[in-house]
Amino acid sequence: MRGIVWAAVCAAGLVYSAAAAAQEVVLKAHHFLPPTSVTHAKLIKPWAEKVEAESGGRIKVEVYPAMQLGGKPPQLYDQVRDGVADVVWTLPGYTAGRFPVASVFELPFMISTAEATSQAIQAFSEEHLRAEFADVHPLLFHVHARGSFHLRTGPIERIEDLKGLKIRAPSRAIGDALAALGAAPVFMPVPAVPQSLNRGVVDGAMLPFEVTLPLRAHEMVSHHTEIGGDRGLYTAVFLLAMNKARYDGLPADLRRVIDDSAGMGLAKRIGRVWDQAEAPGRQKALDRGNAINVLSAAEVARMKAATQPVVDAWVADMDGRGLDGRALLRHARDLIAQYSE
Repeated sequence: MRGIVWAAVCAAGLVYSAAAAAQEVVLKAHHFLPPTSVTHAKLIKPWAEKVEAESGGRIKVEVYPAMQLGGKPPQLYDQVRDGVADVVWTLPGYTAGRFPVASVFELPFMISTAEATSQAIQAFSEEHLRAEFADVHPLLFHVHARGSFHLRTGPIERIEDLKGLKIRAPSRAIGDALAALGAAPVFMPVPAVPQSLNRGVVDGAMLPFEVTLPLRAHEMVSHHTEIGGDRGLYTAVFLLAMNKARYDGLPADLRRVIDDSAGMGLAKRIGRVWDQAEAPGRQKALDRGNAINVLSAAEVARMKAATQPVVDAWVADMDGRGLDGRALLRHARDLIAQYSE
């Protein structure tokens, strides 16, 4: 009898040890979009599930969408740096001027497709962004598909149609571009866009069609203007990052699991997802009866000329920081061209 009891105690101990091992590391992942978003459903959740599976359950990832851990979207980078969250997905551009080198991909008329441009910035990051993001452990850089104008008032057919319009801008670079085109840029994170459109705080917003669905922004506007050609007017740079001390403190085999779930392979996959996600958002706008127009090639050429000073100013800013701005810009463009082939 005593042997049976001892065997039961040992078995219970083994079960407890296995359970403890299965929850060796718990990571809290935080982002600002709702669970219905492409980001949550197609990037964060699959990434979490892959990490859990490939770690044999030793890593558990708890995902907190829609700022459930508190704070505002522009605070996410500091949250992961300071350990409030273990992993975050955010826009470096939400804190203007803080990550100037990365913003090269947000300059006017850089993006081709999200798939190509996401691979380009991931490759660029390995050579040029280590210092800029040294206080976190970057897992992924990527961009969304080329953005469009979403407007309450009417279509944009000529640059002059933008004059005086209050347009939501996601970053300093695109805000400067809007100002160069005669609009009045209004900076705000994505979650603030629906209320701002509803209340008339802005006349329109620059967004990819993909994010208009979870925001229901297509229900608050009547017109959409797309930018044609081989390069879009704008995109935004996103970062999936892990707390540096948390990453460094993992056993080597678990760090390898994190590494294998990130980087170029993920950039390519998620870039394609963002490209594909444009069609449903665009179709939903059409189903509602909204009008969509594509800016003519002649007006796109005028936009490129009008926004060139924004590019020149970025180059000059880099030069002023002791960097070769022209070389950085050229490398970014060459990488986009390479991955667009």
